[in-house]
Amino acid sequence: MPKQGYHHGNLRQALVEATLKLIAEQGPRGFTLSDAAKLAGVTPAAVYRHFAGREDLIAEVARQGFEIFADLMEHAYDGGKPTALVAFEATGRAYLAFARKFPGHYPAMFESGISLNANPDLARAAERARGVLLRASQQLSEHIPAARRPPASMFANHIWALSHGVVELFARGAPGTRGPFSPEDLLESGIGIYLRGLGLVPPDA
Repeated sequence: MPKQGYHHGNLRQALVEATLKLIAEQGPRGFTLSDAAKLAGVTPAAVYRHFAGREDLIAEVARQGFEIFADLMEHAYDGGKPTALVAFEATGRAYLAFARKFPGHYPAMFESGISLNANPDLARAAERARGVLLRASQQLSEHIPAARRPPASMFANHIWALSHGVVELFARGAPGTRGPFSPEDLLESGIGIYLRGLGLVPPDA
């Protein structure tokens, strides 16, 4: 097979695409830099024209993932419309949708061991994604009396952790994922219980 990656003019992105495929098939720790180079159609030495090494390549995959993720979350949140509660719940559904639709990006972002501070661009992209959930949490919790209002960052992190747990246990095809409830139902009910505990939605009749 002729080598295609370097000569088509965008070796950097070709390596990202190759890495996404390898991560989706083998996980973020299951391949080498040489594997990515081979799949992109170049020699391992050519990789170093664009990346300092394997971690740098995975960090770029993660950065691109966070940019997509932030865009999806922004779209779902829609500036808090039509209501803060509806917008907040939409961000949870967007989280599940992203994990399903981007099986290469998601592990690179959350399972590769790459520090979110590995480079400034990655850190900014990750913070932009987190910022959507933070704004949603602030808007939804602003009606709670200040004396019992959780910090918005804690609120956001609780929901992020709940969303991530549902993805890992029930939404990605790993052993134990099948159950009587869909991931969407699990996340919606979990968020509902959390919000009822804060007094943000009325209790069930």
